[in-house]
Amino acid sequence: MRVRFNRISSYWLDIYLKLGDVKGAIGIFDMTKREDRSSQIELRRSESAEGRWATDDVHGLRRQMAKQGQTFFLEEWLKTNSNARNTTSATQSTPQSARVIIQAWADLRESLNQKSFSQQHYHSLQTLINSGMSLYVADPQVKLVISILSASYLSLPSESYPLFLRLLYIWVRKSSKPSPVLINSSINVLFQLFSSQSVTNKSALFFTEEILLLGAFTFVPSVSEETRARCLHLFCKLLEEDYKLVSLFDDLVPSVLAGIGYALSSCGSIHFERILDLLFGIWNKKGGPSGSVLHGLMVLHLVEWVLFNCIQSQSFEKISIFSREILEASNVQYAPFSVVMGAAGALRASNRSISSGLMELRSSAEKRIEIVAHELISTILNEVKDNVLLQCISLALARSGDVISRDSFLLCLASAILTEIFPLRRFYSKILEVHVNFSNIRVHEVKEHLQSVVFKEAGVITGIFCKQYAQANEGSKIKVENLIWDFCLDVYMSHRQVALMLQGKNEELIQDLEKITEPAFLMVVFFALAVTKQKLVPNIPRQIQLDISVKILISFSCLEYFRRMRLSEYMDTIRAVAGSVQEDHMACVSFVESIPSYDDLTKVRATSNKMEFTWSKDEMQTSRILFYLRVIPTCAECIPTAVFRKTVAPILFLYMGHPNGKVTRASHSTFVAFISSGKDDDSERVLLKEQLVYYYMKRSLEGYPGVTLFEGMASGVAALVRYLPAGSPSIFYCVHCLVEKASSLCSEWKELNDELEPCKKLLDLLLRLLSLVDIQVLPSLMKLLAQLVVQLPEDAQNMVLNDLYAQVSDSDDVTRKPALVSWVQSLSYLSTRATINTVPKRDPQPENSGAKSWNKGRLLGLNRIFARI
Repeated sequence: MRVRFNRISSYWLDIYLKLGDVKGAIGIFDMTKREDRSSQIELRRSESAEGRWATDDVHGLRRQMAKQGQTFFLEEWLKTNSNARNTTSATQSTPQSARVIIQAWADLRESLNQKSFSQQHYHSLQTLINSGMSLYVADPQVKLVISILSASYLSLPSESYPLFLRLLYIWVRKSSKPSPVLINSSINVLFQLFSSQSVTNKSALFFTEEILLLGAFTFVPSVSEETRARCLHLFCKLLEEDYKLVSLFDDLVPSVLAGIGYALSSCGSIHFERILDLLFGIWNKKGGPSGSVLHGLMVLHLVEWVLFNCIQSQSFEKISIFSREILEASNVQYAPFSVVMGAAGALRASNRSISSGLMELRSSAEKRIEIVAHELISTILNEVKDNVLLQCISLALARSGDVISRDSFLLCLASAILTEIFPLRRFYSKILEVHVNFSNIRVHEVKEHLQSVVFKEAGVITGIFCKQYAQANEGSKIKVENLIWDFCLDVYMSHRQVALMLQGKNEELIQDLEKITEPAFLMVVFFALAVTKQKLVPNIPRQIQLDISVKILISFSCLEYFRRMRLSEYMDTIRAVAGSVQEDHMACVSFVESIPSYDDLTKVRATSNKMEFTWSKDEMQTSRILFYLRVIPTCAECIPTAVFRKTVAPILFLYMGHPNGKVTRASHSTFVAFISSGKDDDSERVLLKEQLVYYYMKRSLEGYPGVTLFEGMASGVAALVRYLPAGSPSIFYCVHCLVEKASSLCSEWKELNDELEPCKKLLDLLLRLLSLVDIQVLPSLMKLLAQLVVQLPEDAQNMVLNDLYAQVSDSDDVTRKPALVSWVQSLSYLSTRATINTVPKRDPQPENSGAKSWNKGRLLGLNRIFARI
């Protein structure tokens, strides 16, 4: 995230501190000084000419390392803000010890004494450059560089010139008060190099360093106007004649732009207009650098930096020139992406100033972005799209703070989000095209996108998108809504196909794709929340509210698989739309009928490795069905009987056998919601409920224990016993099935242990049903339960009877309590007789006597309990 500071000094300070490890550099120096002190003394003694310089340099190096954080390099700042990678050899930084740096300077000085520049000297030069921006170049070293460049008797390799210019650039940027004499000498050297035959065919790196150094010279406050004018003249001439060199390497663009920034901040009105024309016109010139998002971001922050300097120095004439030439005039020679980013830079500069005289600049900048966005939308409608411009507009709006609401902004942001920030459709299409002959290029494309600036700023862009939506007209809102809802359905369909094709073949690509789909889900959530705030309000027609609510629910179901965290925004949206849907029958029907059909869910597909892929293994499909099963209970009252029978019931019973506990639990909850819905006088609904009970019991008990969760089944049984008509055959069937299943599970019960926990739970459920079933069903339940209990071993009978005693004694039901008391007495007697009858025939007298004695005491205890009951 970008952080805005109230004061400009704090803003730059944060950037300065990121330019180098000051403490680390000083630590290296101190450590080297202790370890190699004798070597340094020997070096100074053997080279008396360089001895005084080396001593001064050691102290100066340490002082300047401490000041390193106060040095600002514009090209580094541009790369940091544009997320550019620094791969240019001239700016790669490798920490070097103070001894190595001193030795390298000594080697360069030796080249003058020897009047020869060898390969060893070139390596020493590279050593200095490899230190990067941590290197400090003092005036004595500048004199040495100028002497080497001016020495006609030295034959310097062409690749050494950019490195020497880099040393001069470091000096002029790090020196608090660079010597005017040395600056003039350096400029004279530059002019000589420019006209020298030895560098006529100069390299792109030499051109870049020359532009950067000339710009830095013009930015020095102490430079005379005459010297600055000479530098600016050469600067413009180089850009106009050799601009094609910039296109050779993208890594050189930041340095060229930094040189332009220095020059723009220090020049007068005439050169300002000329350099502006070069900056914005270079991208469309033949052979010029190609436009990219990174280049656009550099232009944005370059303009921000330049205009803010103009604001600080009250150079309002230059601000007027920028507004007139770039923002107000329409120049076809300027690349649209650069103009948009320049306008965004103007907005950022105006945001950082409290001056009230910048409203015209701000208005012109917003107007220019709007014009370009409107033209781009027209081309998109004609199926001609500029990807770079689309990304640049979205980034420009994201980095410009609050901007006016325009329909063209909203449509551009929507297009950028769906095609550039989350280009899932494009990736899916490419992957599905190749099928078996999959190419690793697709993997690289996805990984590169994950590292792109536009993807990393998806959150900020989504926030601007939602703000623009809130203030747009109704027509644009509807267009954008439909685009988002269609995107959700496309992602659901395509991601399932891709996952099926890549399963067991390229899991890494699936994971990378899901790194894109997860933030895409968050985008949909925040957009849907913004839609509910605009559409689910009293002044919007009821039908529109219902349509929007259903579409949001369907879209959320498509992306439910990618919900990996709990979001308050998600829950708020669900509550709002589900509450709206559950109040209308037509909306409920529309939502329920959007669920995939039973045939589609159970269709067996073959994966890329020729393995069958069944419905229970399709995680994305399961997540979508789970979403439906969680929402349907909230609107079960409004679902017509015929719709539930045709659409919901088959899927409900299918997923009741799913291995995922959350899914089976949701299936039972949906069954409970339907059983408890409707009125008793709705004969068609009651008939369907009774019919569903038969399959519900069969489906539940065949998966118990194991797949079926006891809690889910218990809630279903309790609901059907409570809400079905008294004496319903379905209740009798339910009781019979439960007793039969319990009998089967308890057949191997020999002692109380954890392995028979499912049987214990079923027995507990049957005991609870004694207080739930109606009076017509109660006798049948008691009979079946008694038959089950007497078959149990003694310890199991004791457990059941103890539970029965407690349950009956605590009962307040005066209707069924007398019957239950009598039944418990009979059951206790039957259990006692069953225990006696099961005594082994061998050695009957002692055994039988002991059993009778024990049961006699047991009966006396039971009689006392019955008396209390």
